[in-house]
Order: sequence, then structure tokens, then C-alpha cells
Amino acid sequence: MTVTTTAKVPPAISGRTAIVAGNGQLPLAVAESLRKQGADPLMIAIKGEAEPSIYQGKHAEISIVELGGLVRILKAEGITNVVLAGGVRHRPEFRHALRPGNGNLVALYRFLRAFRLGDDGLLRAVIATIESYGFRVVGAHEIVPDILTPEPSTLTRKQPDQDSIANMQAARRAAAAIGALDIGQGAVAVGGRVVALEGVEGTDAMLQRVAELRLAKRIHSTGGVLVKCAKPQQEVRADLPAIGISTIENAAKAGLKGIAIESGRTLILGYEETIKAANEAGLFVETFVQETRTDAS
Repeated sequence: MTVTTTAKVPPAISGRTAIVAGNGQLPLAVAESLRKQGADPLMIAIKGEAEPSIYQGKHAEISIVELGGLVRILKAEGITNVVLAGGVRHRPEFRHALRPGNGNLVALYRFLRAFRLGDDGLLRAVIATIESYGFRVVGAHEIVPDILTPEPSTLTRKQPDQDSIANMQAARRAAAAIGALDIGQGAVAVGGRVVALEGVEGTDAMLQRVAELRLAKRIHSTGGVLVKCAKPQQEVRADLPAIGISTIENAAKAGLKGIAIESGRTLILGYEETIKAANEAGLFVETFVQETRTDAS
């Protein structure tokens, strides 16, 4: 069954909002939604991460470890809400975080201690630091609810066959396992076995590895499914797993039959365009409910 989502009305967000923009299209989608509501969001580009289009309008820029600089900007611009949107490819280094002016000692201690943790632990430390200054951190999906995946269903014309269902089950177990370890949010299964796990390189790079394995004849010549789901302990206000047109394109290049994503805890960037691309590529997109979850967010 193919499902068409209906438009959802974004909840009213009081006060001015700043969007701390990493890479990808999510910061732009959040900004567009806020502007349609008549708001004037402040774009704060993360140096070396934000998309070039962020710099075309009015914006501020910070490095990923400039806690002090971020807080000064938020206060000067009268910001109430902060949205952390987009990915971060480069993990900050200790010596950069220790530079004077990057934040007060309590914030730095929390931030540096989080370096020993995975990405989710680091995000929680960043959010806690921002909120300790009196700002409210808001999830992107709270402003643009349409990007959240719908209830369990098939979103495309193509539906998963029995082989794909078996691959989905294998990849779901693997994705849940690495998520619990705060490693990644995705896995690929081919021929009933897991052949790739997402790490710090991200989904697109993982799919490229699958394509290379296929060319090298290390895995079955056809089939396979990508699964993406939130980590069991996921901080939902930042870094929810997402798919978009590039995911579809890379899944097709990797020879996969489809993609399965967690309902209500995964983002689809550019829903109409992404599902159209999947239909044109002959891939299915399926949503599911993750059965076992310890929700710490």
C-alpha cells in the first residue's frame, strides 16, 4: 500500500529562533518553514560544515567548538530557541576546545568529558551547555513535522519481497546493536546477512562501500536493503537519522532493492522528491516500528 502524507501544521514557536547549521539540506528546510510562519530565523553556519547556500543570506559563523562565541551571538540577537540542524563531518579536537573564549570552565569540562563518549553523548553535552545559558533547544521535527516518517507502511509503488523482508530483519537487528553502542544509525543486509555497518563516515559512504563490494563480487550480485533507525538512547532534538535523494541514488548504485526506516524517528528530507526518486529507481521505501527500545530522550 502506498501512503501519501497530509500536510501538518507546525506548532507555534514563541520567541526568535537560531538555526545552528551543519551540512545537508535540513537547516534550509527548517529556515523555510519558519519564514512561512512569518518568523525571522538567524542562520549560524558551522565553519567547514554548512552548505554554501547558507552563506548567501544574512548569517553568522562559528567553529564547532566556539561555545563562548555561540552564546554571545545568541544573546546579542535576542534568541530564545536554538535548532541544531544538519550533520557534522569533522569531530572537534581537544586542543581546539581548550582555546580561550570557547566557553566557561563548567561548560568546557562538560564538553571535554563528552569527547570520550560517542556522537550522542557529545550532542547531549552540547545541548545541556546551550540550555544552561537559558536558551531552549528545539528539534527540527518540532518546527517541520512533515519531515518525520509516517506510520508503518510502504511509501513507494514497489513493495518488499520475501528476500527483502529477511534482509530488513537482519539489518534492523544490526542497526539496533550499533546504535546501542553509539556507533551509527544504519546497516545493510544482502542475502540475509549484514554486509555493512554505518560508522562516522555516514550513510552515503557506507553505501559506496557496498557498491565496491558488489563490484569485487564479495557479496551477492543483486538485492539487499538499507535500514536506518534512531539509536536506543537517541537525543531526538539533534541528529535523528535521515534519508533524502542522495540516499536513494546511492542505494540504487549499490544495487539495493530498497530502504527501511523507523517510523516517527527518522527524517525524510524533501519527501515528495525523495519518494519520486525511489519510484523512478525501482526501489521501495518502507517504514517500521522498532520493537525493542529503551528511550532515554
